[in-house]
Amino acid sequence: MKCLIAICLLTLISKDAQTLLLNQMDWKNLLNSGALDVNVLRCFLRDKNFCPSPYIQHRLYAPNGPRMGLPLNIHNPLTLYKGGFSKQRETVFIVHGFNGTAVDMHLQFLRDAYLSREFNVITVDWRPLTRYPCYLHSLINTRLTAQCTAQVYSFLTHYGAEREKITCVGHSLGAHICGMISNHLTMKQYRIIGLDPARPLIERKKSNRFRLSHDDASVIQVLHTNAGYLGQEDNTGHLNYCVNGGRVQPYCKGNPIRRSRCSHFLSICYLASATMKHSKFMGVPCPNGCVNVSGPRRLPVNGKVNPFEFVSLLREYKIGNDAPDEARGCICIDVPFAKHCPFVD
Repeated sequence: MKCLIAICLLTLISKDAQTLLLNQMDWKNLLNSGALDVNVLRCFLRDKNFCPSPYIQHRLYAPNGPRMGLPLNIHNPLTLYKGGFSKQRETVFIVHGFNGTAVDMHLQFLRDAYLSREFNVITVDWRPLTRYPCYLHSLINTRLTAQCTAQVYSFLTHYGAEREKITCVGHSLGAHICGMISNHLTMKQYRIIGLDPARPLIERKKSNRFRLSHDDASVIQVLHTNAGYLGQEDNTGHLNYCVNGGRVQPYCKGNPIRRSRCSHFLSICYLASATMKHSKFMGVPCPNGCVNVSGPRRLPVNGKVNPFEFVSLLREYKIGNDAPDEARGCICIDVPFAKHCPFVD
């Protein structure tokens, strides 16, 4: 019965949605998890709309601006200066994922971490377009969110912000929105940081239209914390980090669904902690990608590699905006639990 309803739903929505559907396994996982709404009337689809959108808010925070931030209005440049924006500072866009908001606890920690580094921070809140359990509709709505955020990006550069000083940080579906922003710019972005980019209905797509890809920015960094589950396995960044094995975080407890959600969200906490503390982490190159790791050691150990050779590969790495722009490859790193930013269900 569920499959029949799902097929009916598919006929009611746009062709863009149909291009997102891949195989029976994805459908089965989404239906069983409840993350696919079968009642189209409960979901909110804004596939064809105009920017600015009343359903997407861009709020500016600055070290010397209002504590609660200020909504940006691209038709009123005074909102930039009333909000404390400075073109001399680095700027970061922070985009939440499915069923999230810009004021989720994890993202507030990330926002405050960047503010502690004297960044202009712009939060992208698209909560009306990505409510649980409407995952498929959320995928479609990522296009409008990217389009409207690209308008704000262009607004900033028009008033003096430098492309090289702007970073887009996105979690889950937000990571793909960051990538899609470049589809609406005359020159692609300089830096994107993808926090465990969303996997369901996306990873096996051939087209890059609805996802983060290598071509979306000059510098792309991806943090994997739940690869192969809620997060994608593909190394879509120029620099890819498998954090604590990259699949299931050792600090996450409970049933498999809870452990996956916890692992998925901890990517935000890890970046927040590293940004605030200028942290370095021990790691080794792992060109084969993220692997399952058990026990206290969270770095992959190949049985053919003797301990002395392993130690020679071990070194310190930085993540986020502290990582070198020219860095490339896949690195497995050990990251301690971010006590100031715990997972909250």
